[in-house]
Amino acid sequence: MMTDQNLIIYKYTSLYHILEELGLDLNFKITFAENENSLNDKVKKYQNYLIISNKEYSNIVNQFILKNAPINIFKLIEKINIEFLRLQFNSQSQVRVNNYTINLNSREMLINDIKLKLTEKEINTISYLSKANKPVSIDELQKKVWSYQSDIETHTVETHIYRLRKKILNTFNDKEFIISQKNGYQIK
Repeated sequence: MMTDQNLIIYKYTSLYHILEELGLDLNFKITFAENENSLNDKVKKYQNYLIISNKEYSNIVNQFILKNAPINIFKLIEKINIEFLRLQFNSQSQVRVNNYTINLNSREMLINDIKLKLTEKEINTISYLSKANKPVSIDELQKKVWSYQSDIETHTVETHIYRLRKKILNTFNDKEFIISQKNGYQIK
């Protein structure tokens, strides 16, 4: 289920009045914030929001600045919808695994300010292991992550996991992230 999209118009009264008139035909809710307190109240209330204003405010996230007015109303609505899509895409790209944040778009593993660049296979391996909640056999990893048949004799999985564990150990000093069990690998 997608959360309602909320457009907060900040200190831009004329735009608010124009969009309010069109409000019935838009796929987002429109509200107005005339000051910082009002803005903070609205931000706390909404999960999925975009703040539009005619100048940049450095302490505001999810901000869209409309500098080039006048603008065709259909172009403006298209730009707003694109911003909502961008916000949704970015929010879906962050996955938490234990104490780490995995950014699926940039293929990075982060904790505090330390980043580790990962390959697509490494991201897929971590994702698969973290969702499993049980030890995953080499055979299952070959089928699900590498799309190999089980009758092929290969050490690809072991080699990749060995290298991935080494990268994580060298970057984060964490030798417990991927654990070897007798029946496979696991992220606890």
